[in-house]
Amino acid sequence: MTEAPDLILDGPALPPAAGGPPRALVVLLHGYGADGHDLIGLAPHLAPILPEALFVAPHAPEPCEIAPFGRQWFSLARYDPEMARRDPATLAPALEALDAGAAAAQPCLDGFLDALLARHALTPDRLALVGFSQGTMMALRCAARRTAPLATVVGFSGALTGAAALAEAVTARPPVTLIHGEDDPVVPFPAMALAEAGLRAAGFTVATHGRPGLEHGIDPEGLALARTALTRALRPGH
Repeated sequence: MTEAPDLILDGPALPPAAGGPPRALVVLLHGYGADGHDLIGLAPHLAPILPEALFVAPHAPEPCEIAPFGRQWFSLARYDPEMARRDPATLAPALEALDAGAAAAQPCLDGFLDALLARHALTPDRLALVGFSQGTMMALRCAARRTAPLATVVGFSGALTGAAALAEAVTARPPVTLIHGEDDPVVPFPAMALAEAGLRAAGFTVATHGRPGLEHGIDPEGLALARTALTRALRPGH
């Protein structure tokens, strides 16, 4: 009997509500300074509509440089949200500058996803990524460069790094849903339009949803949009 592969990352999980082995995987990627315990809180809200899904929220690989108990996918030491809000023209170059960090973190996330799929004997089209903030950056970068497309990507309050090179680098094009607070002080709302433009230029199908009055977070309406996207992508027989 073949042993299950070791997972590179660890973190909390919620088993399928229906019991038995999972028939779908939802990987929740947390933001900068948080950890998997933060985003696994979404799982109980999503499990009723995906009762055969296993929800996993891995901790990012690095200790956070500014939060002693948090984690980070890569450094944001040079990212200045205040500058991006004061001068929107600086946002796109700032996101391009972050891509080197996202690229360095990607092999770790890819290895985790590969091992998770192998452990549960599932194909990539049965795996969805849900990211928040920096987790969205990782979800978008990773999903676009997989050898086979995942089921879908849902990104809250995030951004696309490396947009300039995406069209040449893309190897997979899962459908993408982006949800973003219009009053976000951390990742300015225009980042969603930049992500949409970069993804569409690379051939992706993208749905975008602005949330009026929302800052850097997830509201009930945004969560409902995520449920719809995940149900469409992971419904039985899809």
